[in-house]
Amino acid sequence: MIYFDSAATTLQKPAAVAQAGVRAIRTCASPGRGGHRPAMLAADVAYRCRELAGALLGVSEPERVVFTMNATHGLNIAIQSLVKPGDVVVTSGWEHNAVTRPLHALGAQVRVAAGPMFDQTAALAAFDALLTPETACAVCTQCSNVFGMVLPVAGVARLCRERGIPLIVDAAQSAGVLSVDLDAWGADYVAMPGHKGLYGPQGTGLLLCGRNAAPRPILQGGTGSASMDQDMPRFLPDALEAGTHNITGVAGLLEGLRYVVRKGPDAILNHERKLLALAHSGLSQMPGVEVFAASAPEDQAGVLSFRVHGMDCEEVGQWLGDHGVAVRAGLHCAPQAHASGGTLDTGTVRLSFSAFNTLGEVERFLDLAERMCRRK
Repeated sequence: MIYFDSAATTLQKPAAVAQAGVRAIRTCASPGRGGHRPAMLAADVAYRCRELAGALLGVSEPERVVFTMNATHGLNIAIQSLVKPGDVVVTSGWEHNAVTRPLHALGAQVRVAAGPMFDQTAALAAFDALLTPETACAVCTQCSNVFGMVLPVAGVARLCRERGIPLIVDAAQSAGVLSVDLDAWGADYVAMPGHKGLYGPQGTGLLLCGRNAAPRPILQGGTGSASMDQDMPRFLPDALEAGTHNITGVAGLLEGLRYVVRKGPDAILNHERKLLALAHSGLSQMPGVEVFAASAPEDQAGVLSFRVHGMDCEEVGQWLGDHGVAVRAGLHCAPQAHASGGTLDTGTVRLSFSAFNTLGEVERFLDLAERMCRRK
């Protein structure tokens, strides 16, 4: 199987990730739930994971790195902490349902900073126009999960800082590949999964909390601290980590983070862009294939969407899957991005790469894609 669906999850992990999970099952209890060795081992794993994540992602105090189940969990905490029913919220035109659905549920007035695909200048200008005094919050993905479009998050963060507007960044497709720097951005929250570009297990995620963030817990329960108080603790990370930790997942995530640090996000990004460039070149030469790619490499990360004239995207995805290539077809849980990209009626077929993919795999995929196009 050639696996080109890492924007969903990086199925291919460093061997140390699974090994760490097995080791944690056998040796770790729950952090903060005792002074015995298994509990202390678990606490050490959790702290080292927070510390390394903070160093990689621009968080100076490890306690501001909160463990979540996934990026969606973190985004829900962030949005419900900052947005009240009826509030005006400005988003990019490329957001995932993990952002748009919580905003819809709250009855927020969403204003979309729209602009052409792969145009960071236009995206920043759109935010500039919409970030007015009545804006309660801004939300911006750093990289589209559909098209790989890189958004100008640093510029949006600057505008928000200048105007005193809270900012939430969705780093689901960017963490581990693009530069994420919570403290430099001055964002209130940055949410990400552990199972994509950080190469950790499913069921893990991180919510980075800004120095002035005042998060509202969406889950109440035991934390191993301040047990007499029937309110949740006010301090981080305990305020947002009710219940028993997924310490097995955290142990695996720690090894995924170590892999990213060792390889270097820039090196991983450059590798993915080489794969993307080869796939783009090959697909663009096939009759009836429309490819969505940036003219400037810096405007796109390792995600490439295409569609084939005369073939339903789901049909393309199924045919490729039957022939040993795992891709994603459809709307990718991001109808707003497809509306912005003009593909809402059809969806797209998405290739998404990781550090474990090779140029040879792209070449084999292109041979299969050419066969598929000839038979349609």
